[in-house]
Amino acid sequence: MRAISGLWRWRRNPLRRATDLAEAWLALAALLLVLMVAPLVGAFVGGVAQDALQKSVRQQQASRHQITATVTRALGRSPLDADPETTTGRDQRSRVLADWTAPDGTAQHGPALANLKHPHSGDHFPIWTDAHGRIVARPLDPATATTHAVLAGVGATLLGMGLVEGARRLIVWRMVRRRYARWDQAWAQAGPDWGRTGTGS
Repeated sequence: MRAISGLWRWRRNPLRRATDLAEAWLALAALLLVLMVAPLVGAFVGGVAQDALQKSVRQQQASRHQITATVTRALGRSPLDADPETTTGRDQRSRVLADWTAPDGTAQHGPALANLKHPHSGDHFPIWTDAHGRIVARPLDPATATTHAVLAGVGATLLGMGLVEGARRLIVWRMVRRRYARWDQAWAQAGPDWGRTGTGS
């Protein structure tokens, strides 16, 4: 609105300078870019991110399998969780030595993170593995992927708005510096006796 009012104010003002009108047009162009182009860029980035993430979700769901493992013995608590989506301050997993059968039928044995507070030998817990029985993180959830895509779109929109506003401010700053330089030249040409009517005549 400031850009539109600025254009209207300088439309036929006798005190208008070329830079005043240029600033008003620049502000209007920046406003249109922020309101129209930045959201389109955000929607495009969000759509591309959504397609890529949903494709990744489908690939992960096809290649990862949830199976049941059996605790052999406890190894102690793990300070870190391999799956940050399921980690909370109260939900710590326990490291155990476990046995499980891979989707390809091979028997596997090794350390794993169990969602058991006090694991005992013979307890069962779910784990995610690839087709050969190697432990992997659980596949990305479609809703989580959509959330990430929306955040990417919003981030792209905000970044676009910031770039437009930053460019506008930089251009205005350069215009103001040029204006001040011209004023300095005009003052220098006026000389030390400016304002004294008829001085030297």
